Parts: sequence; structure tokens; C-alpha cells
Amino acid sequence: MYFRHSKEMWNEFPDLVPGALFVEGITADAAVADRIAKFQAIAGERLAASWEGEMPEIQAWRRTFSRMGLKPTQYRCASEALLRRFRQEKSLPQLHPLVDLCNAISITFAIPIAVFDLAKISGNLEVRHATGNETYLTFAGEMEHPEPREVIFADEVGQAHARRWTNRQSGLSAVREETRSVLIVAEAMHEAAGSDVPRLIATLAAELAAVWSAEVKSRVLSCSSPRFDR
Repeated sequence: MYFRHSKEMWNEFPDLVPGALFVEGITADAAVADRIAKFQAIAGERLAASWEGEMPEIQAWRRTFSRMGLKPTQYRCASEALLRRFRQEKSLPQLHPLVDLCNAISITFAIPIAVFDLAKISGNLEVRHATGNETYLTFAGEMEHPEPREVIFADEVGQAHARRWTNRQSGLSAVREETRSVLIVAEAMHEAAGSDVPRLIATLAAELAAVWSAEVKSRVLSCSSPRFDR
């Protein structure tokens, strides 16, 4: 299996800096509360200095959503949605140790992070424009079809594992108690993304190794080297 962005995506969004990790050996019984608290404290300090809409990481995604024809305040990238909720509630929901840790790191860096259960992905996974024939399973169990030209994470059988790029993941490949192997993807567009994404990936890899003693393979991708093999 491999993960990549399509050539068309690289042509349209040359400022994109993605990082990805393949991780084996995840369990649902890990203790991560102290680690999450550490990252949330950093995020809290950032929010005290400026609200999420003023952060360059979020502003870059807002511009990207506008380019895709989406209203940025209606469809927010995942990190903005998390930061907004954290600012309002001073906490985030507890879902799964891995997801909770990724969410905490996401709000620390203000960069969206997606986590996919590899067992639910058929073949390779590509970020590309939808044809309109793909299927997307919501967390409520409803089946949708992405709009033609919408940016999605699509596998080889036409399952969309995320809609509107970094806006919303699918319920199909969401991490659950039985999840053992995952693909984690972080994507940024802002000016400092070239240094911030490698730092995020290194931070996440270190946390995964420390918490789960997991086998972690990671890579920062580029237009000249867009493919990440499992």
C-alpha cells in the first residue's frame, strides 16, 4: 500500500507540505493523559496570544478552502475546528488514546492531522479530486457521494475516507478499539510549513514510540517525492 497526492493536486497547491506516518502496534489501553495535558497547555498559550483565525497555519487553510469554492467559516479545516472547540470549552472529547494524542498535537501546531485505520482502506490511498461516484460513510452511518471535483482521500475501490480535504474524515476508517495499524497524515500550507511539518512528524513519531513502543515509519513528502510506501 502507498499514500500520495495526485499530480493535479501538486500543480494546484504548490505550497502544500504533507507528512505521513505508518504505525503498527496501536492499542486502546494506553495512558496518554499527561502527554495530552502538556500539548494542550502549549495550545492554550498560543490561543491566549491570538485566536485561531489569526494563526498563519489556519489562515493558509482558509485561503485554500476559498480557492476550492468553500466558505471557510462554514467548512473549517480539522485543526481550526479543534482549536475553536478547545478555546470555547478548555478541553477536547476523549475518543481513543491515539486520536486524543493526535488532536492535542494538532492544536499545538495548528496543523490538521488525519488518522486512518489501515484495515478499512482498500489498496492505495490518494488525495485527489472526486469524480462524484465515490462513496463516503458518515459517522452517523449515512452514505454520501462527494461532489465532482471535491478534494477527497480516496482508495482504489472508490471509498472516500475524508471529504473537503482536511474538513471531515469518514466513519468507515475511524480509529476504534480494535484498530492496530494506522496511517497518519498532517498537511500544511503556511509559509513556515517546510519546517513546522517535519517538527510535527518528529514529535508525533517520538510520542508513538514512547507510548506504544510501536513500529513507526515516517516521511515528509514533496512534489518531487510524493509517494509514501508502507
